[in-house]
Amino acid sequence: MARVKELPELVGEFVDLAKRYVKEQTVEPAKRLGRLAGLGFAASLIFVLAALFIAVAAMRVIVGFLPDGAVWSGFGYVIAAIGVFAAAGFIMWRAVK
Repeated sequence: MARVKELPELVGEFVDLAKRYVKEQTVEPAKRLGRLAGLGFAASLIFVLAALFIAVAAMRVIVGFLPDGAVWSGFGYVIAAIGVFAAAGFIMWRAVK
């Protein structure tokens, strides 16, 4: 059993040990997880923008191959939208597997 004189020193050691434990086991892993989540968010944003630009370019190519006219231009937009939805569906189907 600890003596009365040693009690404040033991309490101080306990507080320091608890602070170090919390920092090592919660704060540091949370910082690493936050950094990783930020990089994942940035990567997903870049992929979304790339997919958008590719979809617009593909739509312009499809419209360029179709004859002139408002009806054909609208048909090109519909074909491009179907293609984008098909690609997204394929990616989601493969991600679930």
